[in-house]
Amino acid sequence: MNRANRIAIAIALSSLSVTSRAETTSPKRPSVEQLQKLIVNTSPQTRVDAADKERITARRIDIVDENGVIRMTLSGQTPPPIIDGIQYKRAFNVAGMVLYDHKGSERGGFGTADVQGGMAVLALDHPAMDAIGWRVSPDGNVRFSINQAPPLIREPRLDNRLIPGVQTPTRIEMAVAADGTPAIALNDQQDRARLRLTVTPEGYGAIEFLDAQGSVIHTLAPEAHRE
Repeated sequence: MNRANRIAIAIALSSLSVTSRAETTSPKRPSVEQLQKLIVNTSPQTRVDAADKERITARRIDIVDENGVIRMTLSGQTPPPIIDGIQYKRAFNVAGMVLYDHKGSERGGFGTADVQGGMAVLALDHPAMDAIGWRVSPDGNVRFSINQAPPLIREPRLDNRLIPGVQTPTRIEMAVAADGTPAIALNDQQDRARLRLTVTPEGYGAIEFLDAQGSVIHTLAPEAHRE
């Protein structure tokens, strides 16, 4: 084999090796054929020529699906929550938007709550309980919570409907206190903070370990020991 042929073969093998590595490291993706089966419209409507009205004034607007089920409500006084076909009293009025599933049960929403000083809220729900919640309180406290899914309990005396508000722990909570102190807490099954990431008043990053009574029993703040 002459030198030119050896060089040509080496180049070909090198190219094959690069191709193989690229195929191995490239992320998995759907094929074009799979995507084509999912395409509804290649030129969907994304704008209108002109607005029907410059301004709409209403106390409530409902968006319904093809079956007539209300899937979204926009209102200055959102309706009481519907859980598995039963409507319950809301703790306080919320002006904003409510989302519903295909059966008409509330599954989340956001708005402003009519409490002293006003509060901004947002939630996404498990079938019968808040799953994720944001809250901006009047005093400046900002809080984000992730709740464990509660067991789905049905009550024969309520026509075997789901019981709302079944107690469940908040497992992760992120907050910025009114004084600016940040914290991320991990809670146990009894809804007690047991591990907390924070920044001390001196400005040190810290990990705090808490006992069942909520007392800090150990703190890791490496930077604090360097000075």
